[in-house]
Amino acid sequence: MDLSNKKVLVVGLGMTGVSTARFLKNQGAMVTVTDMAKEDELGDSVETVRKLGIKMELGNHQINTFENADLIVLSPGVPHTIPQIKKAKDKGITVLGEVELASKFIRRPVIAITGTNGKTTTTTLLGEMLKNSGLKVFVGGNIGNPLIGYADRKENAEMVVAEVSSFQLDTIESFKPKVAVLLNITEDHLDRYPDFKAYADSKARIFENQNTGDTAVLNGSDPLIRKLSKNIKSKKLFFTARKENEEGATINGKSIILFSKNIPAIHNPEIIDISSASITGKHNIENASAACLTALAAGATLEGIQTAIDNFKGLSHRLEYVDSVNGVKYFNDSKATNIDSVARALEFFSNRVILIMGGRNKGASFHALSDLIQHNTKEIIAIGEAKKDIISSLGHVVHVNTASTMENAVFKAHGAAKPGDVVLLSPACSSFDMFSSYAHRGEIFCEAVKLLEKGKKEINLQKSS
Repeated sequence: MDLSNKKVLVVGLGMTGVSTARFLKNQGAMVTVTDMAKEDELGDSVETVRKLGIKMELGNHQINTFENADLIVLSPGVPHTIPQIKKAKDKGITVLGEVELASKFIRRPVIAITGTNGKTTTTTLLGEMLKNSGLKVFVGGNIGNPLIGYADRKENAEMVVAEVSSFQLDTIESFKPKVAVLLNITEDHLDRYPDFKAYADSKARIFENQNTGDTAVLNGSDPLIRKLSKNIKSKKLFFTARKENEEGATINGKSIILFSKNIPAIHNPEIIDISSASITGKHNIENASAACLTALAAGATLEGIQTAIDNFKGLSHRLEYVDSVNGVKYFNDSKATNIDSVARALEFFSNRVILIMGGRNKGASFHALSDLIQHNTKEIIAIGEAKKDIISSLGHVVHVNTASTMENAVFKAHGAAKPGDVVLLSPACSSFDMFSSYAHRGEIFCEAVKLLEKGKKEINLQKSS
């Protein structure tokens, strides 16, 4: 793909947009970046792009710029349905996403992981399994290290492991992973898709260009995934609910048992011991089994996989134990941005939970949590834009208190908790009403817990109520 002297428009000036603009500039393209946000809302990105000598149009999308481009590259946060994109497509202008663009310049096998929940944990663990098997691996994508950055730096990895979102899959054309993983599909991003079917169809596109020489790793316990995968051409491996005649993995207590006729490293059956692993929760053990199958399909060794399992400590903001204060344990699950991820977190605890949840609702119904909350939740502290929705959906099930800041929410949860209880931040919402990211939200939660632990309540948390 020759980009020299092409007029290329990059839409969105986040991390991916900056990396894409830099790559295109290095390829000799005439680059413009556009973002609806104003300069003072975009932080360091503006200065980075300015130093590259790239033109920027901020605060609006100028239709003429879209219509005069030779190529448009969308960042994941920008819907491919905005009017400017529709008009550009009507004029025959090519519109690609960053993952599709990067894939045209990557010459190594790509392993791609998607799903509503568990993508980052699975991607990270998989990368460790491959590295411990002696392979040189690039790990990136939606995990925070854009694929286009790998293409730009011309790194010489033996394979590329990429977390990919539904937004990124919306804009693929020829993207073809050697191994593609679909972990699960539950309601999410219904503020961006017309319905759940459209969201699910987007996830299934990860298999769209695979052929018989490729591999699909699938959640066998999900009827929708089984339905969506019926017509895919690649070899199938199932990591839960594996039927007797199917290849894949079975979870048996403290072991992951692997079965395959086509993977040389598997001499049926092979057993991965998870008895000493730090991985917690049924869903994370399922993620680990998916990673095991994927790693073996990509050429990892059983020894490398076992070492990664033994040493994996989990990730920040994903059921992360923070501290214990006066006999109350505090957990940071800020990455739980949808209903299903909160349900999985609640299933992990038998204690009575004080649940901090809320933020910007992505279109899902909180009613789906009613049974679990009735079973093990003592109180909800609701924050953010979704407070009223949470009260109306769950107020009849459990007492719902409200807080205007994270610090105040932690203080109120502390007041409601008794020794043996758990305070869990698991929001079921995006963070962008109050925080710059889910990570920022989790960091503020952890800081507030540390203040409790130190007894520093003089910051007048109650003033924010």
